[in-house]
Amino acid sequence: MTLSSTCKVLVLASAGWALTAGANTPQPAKPKVQQSAAKPQTAQAARVAKVAPVATAGAVAAAAAPKPLEPLGDAELAIATNVYVGVMPCELGQSVEVQADPAAPGHFHLRLKQERFHLRPVVSSTGAVRLEDPAKGAVWIQLANKSMLMSQKLGRRLVDECMGPVQQAMAEQLKRNPAPHLLDVAQSPRLN
Repeated sequence: MTLSSTCKVLVLASAGWALTAGANTPQPAKPKVQQSAAKPQTAQAARVAKVAPVATAGAVAAAAAPKPLEPLGDAELAIATNVYVGVMPCELGQSVEVQADPAAPGHFHLRLKQERFHLRPVVSSTGAVRLEDPAKGAVWIQLANKSMLMSQKLGRRLVDECMGPVQQAMAEQLKRNPAPHLLDVAQSPRLN
């Protein structure tokens, strides 16, 4: 073999081509097929296993676009007026920040460490202020003396004992004058 033919062989071999014995015309090299130990697919399984279509840039942008928010009713908008906003200290040295969403009246952004939640008011039977992020399964409950963030997906509280200034004043008042326990029996005169 001459030097020029050796160079051709090296160039063609690196490109995936092979020279047949005795011929100078390159032919594509056959790719090595690995045999798998898996059972061959049945005809029905082969029909079911189809290649997913390639996503276009427009489809990717449409999938990444946020879903439009459902409009809030009068009851939800009334709840939103009672939500405490600002940075609130919580138990164990944590804090949350609640801010109104300027782009969506009645909705709120809540930040806990690196987590972000987009909350909307929900009517509750107890009268407590309840905000939910259905996408992340988060629930913010605001009581008169504290607030808490719960995860429905994890089934636990993420943070508790969060208090704004009004809630701190109410917590102090409840320490001095505790509310009667629900199970305490009211002392009423006996009827004989």
